[in-house]
Amino acid sequence: MAMASPVLEHSKDGLFRVEKQGTCIPTTFPSLSEECAGSSCARLLHHEQPILYTEVEVVTSSPMPQASQVWGTSRDGNLDSSISKEAPALLDLACRLLATHHLVSPSAMASLSGISSRTPLALFFFFCCCCCCCFAATASAQLSSSFYNASCPNALPIIQSAVKAAVAKERRMGASLLRLHFHDCFVQGCDGSVLLDDTSGLTGEKTAGPNNNSLRGFDVVDAIKSKLESACKQVVSCADILAVAARDSVVALGGPSWTVQLGRRDSTTASFSSANSDIPRPDFNLTDLISAFSNKGLATTDMVALSGAHTIGQARCTTFRARIYNDTDIDSSLAASLRSSCPSSGDDDSLAPLDASTPTAFDTCYYRNLLSNKGLLHSDQQLHGGGSTDSQVSSYAANSAKFFGDFASAMVKMGSISPLTGSSGEIRTNCRKTN
Repeated sequence: MAMASPVLEHSKDGLFRVEKQGTCIPTTFPSLSEECAGSSCARLLHHEQPILYTEVEVVTSSPMPQASQVWGTSRDGNLDSSISKEAPALLDLACRLLATHHLVSPSAMASLSGISSRTPLALFFFFCCCCCCCFAATASAQLSSSFYNASCPNALPIIQSAVKAAVAKERRMGASLLRLHFHDCFVQGCDGSVLLDDTSGLTGEKTAGPNNNSLRGFDVVDAIKSKLESACKQVVSCADILAVAARDSVVALGGPSWTVQLGRRDSTTASFSSANSDIPRPDFNLTDLISAFSNKGLATTDMVALSGAHTIGQARCTTFRARIYNDTDIDSSLAASLRSSCPSSGDDDSLAPLDASTPTAFDTCYYRNLLSNKGLLHSDQQLHGGGSTDSQVSSYAANSAKFFGDFASAMVKMGSISPLTGSSGEIRTNCRKTN
């Protein structure tokens, strides 16, 4: 029996609203299905057990920016077996969320929220997809590990080869490339904005407090970009280079691998102010850290896992001076040793390894150091000091497989923070400047 359903079309104000009524072909979840309304169709493409994951393709001739796309969605990361019963409530929640973020007009929200409980689940995803398809907030679902398979099949091998060579030349470079990706994603999302140089019309992020005189690896990124431009001109984004280089750096230093989702585009803007406000500081306490990561959609468990990146790399004296002279929860011999190279004033750029035990090996020594009050930064030691994250630190210290798995998963989540996709942004030909 046919079911009436609203068609979402692009309105003059740039939002989506209910324009007219159409006829939908009802289907039963979770079989392969299609929902059509007017000139638009939503096709349920993929469904897996035991964790349900659904991909919906929207094909439309209406004037929406993306004519066709694959879009996946879930509640709390996964769809459970009772999802079909909860579809109406989830639809209402989704529409309210869209309205909160001004992604759909109030009239459309009211129409969508009132959809009958008989509405097929695929149609629920169809509405959400139509509302969100041109917004970066949902763009992470458009990322794909096979994004360059046809357009630049040698992209990943080119990046991997360059990273391996750079790390072989200087082991510290692995940590530097990993840090670039982290500092990129925490400011405006993973969009390559951290790579932009200052110009007369743009103040970049390189001179912001957390980055100034400390970010490294730009020359390596430039060299990778040059090779990619020779292989496939203006195809691979600088943002994706950072994501892949971070993974390859960790692997080169003995850490875990993971599948990098691709398809990010490069921003044409940067935010000096956000770099100063959004990147976690070395003097943060546990509450500050949890809040900073939560603001980016990352859980406390993700924060503790990602902090394990400090098992490699070095820090400047200015970032740990207060800890070695003022903190009481620091191993006395470590503090004394560090004071010899980091005086109470001056020598701000003097370096010390974040993990003195194995500074160029990606392992669990960082967490074992925390158990002995040997964290270099104040923010490091906050993870193990009688707070809610103590047990996770102890778990990682004793189980490298657990840490590696959680770190890899958290890196995928971090790499999906607000990417630009579709027609948003651009593909820079030079990572240091906009086209």
